[in-house]
Amino acid sequence: MTAPVELRNNKISLALHPLREGPGRSLLLLHGLGESSPGAVPDHLAVWPGPVWALDFTGHGASSVPAGGGYYAEVLMADADAALAHLGTATVVGRGLGAYVALLVAGARPDAVQGAVLDDGAGLTGGGSVPTTPYVVNEPLVVDGTPDPYALLELSHDVRPPDYATTYARQASTLSGLDTALVVSAVVRPPWLAAVAAEPGVRELPRARCLDPFL
Repeated sequence: MTAPVELRNNKISLALHPLREGPGRSLLLLHGLGESSPGAVPDHLAVWPGPVWALDFTGHGASSVPAGGGYYAEVLMADADAALAHLGTATVVGRGLGAYVALLVAGARPDAVQGAVLDDGAGLTGGGSVPTTPYVVNEPLVVDGTPDPYALLELSHDVRPPDYATTYARQASTLSGLDTALVVSAVVRPPWLAAVAAEPGVRELPRARCLDPFL
């Protein structure tokens, strides 16, 4: 794999991996919880005619690790926004945790995100729709590279209310100017994703055809 491009999100160094060159709009891949960028373009995304990039989130892959945690989905949305600042307009494909981040950045940056695909993967459910019993870490976790154990702990408890998720879906659909702003290809449907899938401007397509509306 070609050496990644180094981006900055505040004090974090982010690794943005070029997977394939090509003309036109970029495809940006966002991985699941505890994962890292793939080394090659996944088969079901090979139809994309343009350049393909993959981002390692904070605390994952070749990106740096913050001291003492402090992870939540909006921090990772800022990671994705840093990638968009480098790439310009892009279509985003997220799996698991990356699907939730793809939804957030599609709603927050409808000028830059030309469609987003929400797919199955690790961290799709998060911590559910409502806060649960608080947890206490009695001793500091041992951090030895990535994935950061604080990321695994904190992002697996990330609360995802359906009404919060649909706010971003509506912003993406209303402000992007696209007939289809979001595609749901995930089979697993936690409450936030089931609510998003029911929104106008959102299509449900199998993984093999998930890019059809954006080609």
